[in-house]
Amino acid sequence: MKTKSYEIDMTTGPLPRKMLAYTLPFMATGALQLLFNMADLVVVGRFDGQQALAAVGSTSSLINLLVNLFMGLSVGVSVLIAQYFGAGQHKDVSDTVHTAVAVAVLTGLFLAAFGALAAPTLLRWMGSPPDVINLAALYLRIYFAGAPVLLLFNFCAAVLRSVGDTRRPLFYLALSGAVNVVLNLILVIVFHLGVAGVAIATVASEALSSLLLLRCLHRSATSYNFSFALLKIHGGKLKRMIRIGLPAGVQGSLFSISNVLIQSCINTFGSVVMAANAAAASIEGFTYVSMNAFSQTALAFTGQNVGAGKPHNLKVILRWSCLFVTFFGILLGGLTCLLHRPLLHIFSADETVIASGATRLYYICLPYFILGLSDVLVGMMRGMGYSFVPMIISIGGICGLRVFFVFVLFPLYPVLASVYLSYGASWLVTAAIQAVCLLVLLHRFIQSSRSFAERNAV
Repeated sequence: MKTKSYEIDMTTGPLPRKMLAYTLPFMATGALQLLFNMADLVVVGRFDGQQALAAVGSTSSLINLLVNLFMGLSVGVSVLIAQYFGAGQHKDVSDTVHTAVAVAVLTGLFLAAFGALAAPTLLRWMGSPPDVINLAALYLRIYFAGAPVLLLFNFCAAVLRSVGDTRRPLFYLALSGAVNVVLNLILVIVFHLGVAGVAIATVASEALSSLLLLRCLHRSATSYNFSFALLKIHGGKLKRMIRIGLPAGVQGSLFSISNVLIQSCINTFGSVVMAANAAAASIEGFTYVSMNAFSQTALAFTGQNVGAGKPHNLKVILRWSCLFVTFFGILLGGLTCLLHRPLLHIFSADETVIASGATRLYYICLPYFILGLSDVLVGMMRGMGYSFVPMIISIGGICGLRVFFVFVLFPLYPVLASVYLSYGASWLVTAAIQAVCLLVLLHRFIQSSRSFAERNAV
């Protein structure tokens, strides 16, 4: 079958080259999304002070806690459309697209209301210092007002990526990212809106990228075309979306709970360490999005090959995904540590902030490739339709170990190192268990002679 110019045939030809062609725009898109938050941090840190930097930076774990549960459903969208598209089931692709758009808007509205009402209480539970909490609450309320467009962008991008199109989400995000930076500078420097200004700029840029993606789907002459006249939640597709995506969302939210606990420990060191941690987390995020891009590549390629009835390609996908993610993880993690000083100086000229931020980068960025391997394994299991198993493994391995570090190790050794060590240790244990589990599931899956349609018959 001849693919459209923006699509990638994930089931035939030289898969490693196609995987890179798919992944690199995805990596760039993730980097641009991080620039949204980095632009916020840089502008408020440079033009509105250390407290504003700490306020915006300390909200990331709480934002992830609330957003990830719903964002997990976009994983279900990715898997369903990849499998249906690979199988040539175009009516099912269309029904899934329209269900996804409706779910994105409805869950976004719920999240906007909940986030606005609960933000101050949640920040108090996290132990946010008195000099930070009011600014952080203001940022959260405005940020969550944009939850519908945030989820809409991610769900629509999931649709395009499932058919191999990672370039157009990149184009649209580049444009909206430029708008975000310009608005940040205008609202903070010219209008002196501070934290509120960077939050407004973020929401406005997310709205622009979402509208561009929705317009793209509306104008496409394919099975994943979006029409307002067909907007409807299809119960069967929603159930499958929830079955695959909800475990991913629960896993992401529980990860965020463990990160909220870690943030609570970091908050005990004061606003200087909070600011340093926020700056370092933004920098290391560029390594993470690269790791995550290979996970999403493994998911999409696995899903399409499962749908096309080509399970023999799964071992090729696994091998090259692990090689790619290890190479990029070691390269980017090493470069981040090597260049930590000029990178941290972007956020703050304070030497204590730079020194504290360097501590986090060394402990977390060097072993980041282990997290990449773990995410690739999870991506393949989800692409095969197994979402509950990796959730249980990840919750036990990553969340369980981090809770142990926070409640047992940190009280005994109340230093930053004992907090940051929890990351690498939890990644290593979890990746080892997931590797064994995937090999068992992969062997069982390949041995099965049933077609995709038979496996998913209602």
